[in-house]
Amino acid sequence: MAKNRVIDSCQMLMIGGSTGSIEVLLQLLPALKTPLPFALVLVIHRKNTADSTLVNLLALKTDIPLQEVDDKDAILPGTIYLAPADYHLLIEQDKTFSLDDSEKINYSRPSIDVTFESAADVYGPSLVGILLSGANTDGTAGLNAIKNAGGVTVVQKPETAQVPFMPQQAIEGAPIDWVLDVKEMEGFINDE
Repeated sequence: MAKNRVIDSCQMLMIGGSTGSIEVLLQLLPALKTPLPFALVLVIHRKNTADSTLVNLLALKTDIPLQEVDDKDAILPGTIYLAPADYHLLIEQDKTFSLDDSEKINYSRPSIDVTFESAADVYGPSLVGILLSGANTDGTAGLNAIKNAGGVTVVQKPETAQVPFMPQQAIEGAPIDWVLDVKEMEGFINDE
């Protein structure tokens, strides 16, 4: 993929996913160049448990600092942040995180839509949102919010997704800039 210059102006990259997205992240994270010039936020639907298995698994795949978000954490470039289970992850105007345990949205907490929408309000055109494999419509409204704020929207090619429903719904319901497989995502994020 030719240099896209999208990443040059990116301050935050968000990746949302559900069923089948962990496998994508296990391929994608080791391929990312360091240092990351932006913050990378992962919003993954997962069981409502407080164990650190997913954090540890993902951290083993990258040299980039990776942490599960705590309430009021500052958002720093060069770090990967994972939304905790059973909380909505919000982005505040002062570029910190906040956690919310209000009702589930799209049967999910964390909701990708909630995080993408709050990030769009703060980061606007310097936000890139990527939606991966999954089985519900979570993420489509968030990608619309990102696009309306001037940001960039990306979805996984449905035919490469373990569960194609989520990316397909986004393609049908939001303006999408790029539809990429995992290898193409690597090049896109690394600006190659």
